[in-house]
Amino acid sequence: MANQDITFTPDPDADSISSDVATFNGIMVSTQIPTRADGSLELGDITAQSECTLQALKVALEGAGSSMDRVMHLTIYLTDMADRAAFNEVYQRYFAKPWPVRAAVGVASLAVEGMRVEVTAMAAKA
Repeated sequence: MANQDITFTPDPDADSISSDVATFNGIMVSTQIPTRADGSLELGDITAQSECTLQALKVALEGAGSSMDRVMHLTIYLTDMADRAAFNEVYQRYFAKPWPVRAAVGVASLAVEGMRVEVTAMAAKA
């Protein structure tokens, strides 16, 4: 893109077709999936996937100069809305009051079979 007022932080995966974080005028946007620190996908239960997803978000935001306490909005995509309670247990370890504005959306499927959660966050640059 030729927008000089938007900064894109590349995804660490050289084959990725998505930036890790995009920044505009102090606002950052990031979408994360249940990726382990080594880059592999966590396809276990919803608790393990939620932990990996939120940890990946934390790492991405910190790498771009923000943090979890700067998240203003979070959209949570779940393939089974019955997983919402388990996601919320993990969520409360990463966020505190005042809570970010958020929405949970039930979807039929995500990009990889077995993936149960994905998040998109909007955060303020530190």
